[in-house]
Amino acid sequence: MSRQLAIDSVTEYFDSGAFFTLLSERVAIRSESQTPTGYPALAVYLEQQMIPYLKQMGFSCEIFTNPGADDPQAWPILVAERIEDPELLTLLTYGHGDVVRGYDDQWKEGLSPWHIVVEGDFWYGRGTADNKGQHSVNLAALKTLLELKGQLGFNVKILFEMGEESGSPGLDLFCQQNKERLKADLFIASDGPRVGAHYPTLFLGSRGSFNFELDVYAREGSHHSGNWGGLLSNAATRLMNAWSCLVDENGRILVPKLLPESLPESVRDAVKTIPVGAGEHDPKLSLEWGEPGLTPAERVFGWNTLEILACTAGNPDAPANAIPGSAKLFGQIRYVVGSQSDHFIEIISEHLAQHGFDDVKVCASRASQMEATRLDPDDLWVEWAKDSIKSTTGEDISLIPNLGGSLPNATFANTLGLPTLWIPHSYPACLQHGPNEHCLGSVMKQSLQIMTGVFWDLAEQGLHIKEQRQ
Repeated sequence: MSRQLAIDSVTEYFDSGAFFTLLSERVAIRSESQTPTGYPALAVYLEQQMIPYLKQMGFSCEIFTNPGADDPQAWPILVAERIEDPELLTLLTYGHGDVVRGYDDQWKEGLSPWHIVVEGDFWYGRGTADNKGQHSVNLAALKTLLELKGQLGFNVKILFEMGEESGSPGLDLFCQQNKERLKADLFIASDGPRVGAHYPTLFLGSRGSFNFELDVYAREGSHHSGNWGGLLSNAATRLMNAWSCLVDENGRILVPKLLPESLPESVRDAVKTIPVGAGEHDPKLSLEWGEPGLTPAERVFGWNTLEILACTAGNPDAPANAIPGSAKLFGQIRYVVGSQSDHFIEIISEHLAQHGFDDVKVCASRASQMEATRLDPDDLWVEWAKDSIKSTTGEDISLIPNLGGSLPNATFANTLGLPTLWIPHSYPACLQHGPNEHCLGSVMKQSLQIMTGVFWDLAEQGLHIKEQRQ
């Protein structure tokens, strides 16, 4: 038995069509976690897809009610364990089987969110990229090694949630309550995109995410713009001007306290060769957008951004000749380590008041906050993972200190105290939260090979790396 034989075996598995069939079954389950109508399907995904598959691999499985949910059907959590020997290294891995809303009627003709359609290298379907395709790759790599070797050579614990697309409610509390059961030596999982389709990637944390709302309430109802124009304040005008004192016309944040303390040289060095927006299907970059003086990679991996997600006033679908009495804006801060994340609301409120917008109310949105995290790029696990991936692909990998997006990595890094390695199997233009979500078949194939190599190397070298770090 050799490492290359294992990689050849998982390649044959992909080429046979078996992986496509497996992923098709998982995509077909409408596991939408953002609406109560989708809650029943969340348990179905665990009971029909995860548990039978994992039990075949010798895992014990238990489903828990989410401690952060009022509805017992909402966002269940699965813990699976395969303990070969307590003296071996223990890996914790993670995935989420929930997806965002399907937006069925918005997909291009011939496509459906719940049925994988292949067009060349594109595999269209909800969850193909986020996250059903990615955790299916990792589990299939483990299964391949078990079938070939009869054992993994390390212990595995799996934490599987069904509420990530709703902000991972209850996940951190669950991990606090079950810290001993989830105790491990290393965390490896897959979510988010590579830096580009052809660039195997390793990232060590994620930017944080904080959603908030701005509200202006001037009066009840709307009033005729001819009779009252020039006499009544316009709530939408107040709101737009308030936003413009937070961020300028080129996307630069104007509130110093909303920015990180600095851009560390270690981060600057790590991202200096990272391509951003260079993929064939990536949108064209707005090079003058955001913080001046930073490269595109520094802006997305090393800095904070302030974005409007949505805003409303009046009736956009049927505008009336009336002055809106109220207006609402949904905003979001993506932030890195070194930001004053515990004080964002008071910082924004104080800044608005200083600029004469004390009529604009600021509050946190219902979405859960995700904290910013970043493993030291010099950690021994990082070098080990880079070497493993290069051994499989023959390529230098793209290492980024933290993902530009947000993941519940603080739960694994801070609450559980684990070194965190993320090896993504998607790419930036996968459209994961909108219509026409897709993965690339070529990336899925290479990712199966990468993860098979990673898990092979973990059995061979993991205990030694653990001892060196102590």
